[in-house]
Amino acid sequence: MAQDTQQQFKDVMAECRELFVKKLHDYSASWRILRPYSLTDQLFIKAKRIRTLEITGKAMVNEGIRPEFIGLINYGIIGLIQLNKHFADNVDITNEEAIELYDKYAKDAYELMLKKNHDYAEAWRDMRVSSYTDFILTKIARIKELEDNHGKALASEGIDANYMDIINYAVFGAIRLK
Repeated sequence: MAQDTQQQFKDVMAECRELFVKKLHDYSASWRILRPYSLTDQLFIKAKRIRTLEITGKAMVNEGIRPEFIGLINYGIIGLIQLNKHFADNVDITNEEAIELYDKYAKDAYELMLKKNHDYAEAWRDMRVSSYTDFILTKIARIKELEDNHGKALASEGIDANYMDIINYAVFGAIRLK
């Protein structure tokens, strides 16, 4: 089953990358302007919408839960890029540079998933999709706290680790909802 997970993960990430590339074409890397707090809020509204849809079972906007998981994946990768490069006052990278950075962090997320999936014995397959949502919201709350503490953690993982976990939980959600 681990082989299935690897291929399913790669398939979801390919789908996310394709959307990322299309949006780069439309908007360039306009997200470079996002400050950390704004990016965290963008992640929050996507995760909050998923939770609302899970609870109510009703969507007023014609998009379901899975597209929001895809958005969380892409914004999680953008978060990692922004954490590394810091925000800018204007678009300061080419689309090619953005894709190269995207690929780097997508690969990092994949490699982390392999390690954790091994240690946790594919536990994600037996979890409820709604638990991924709750864990993502928890990770976002932790990011907010870390941001308020200027990124300093005394005994916890940093913002980057939380972004990676958000990406991986969102990939699992996208896999389960396909």
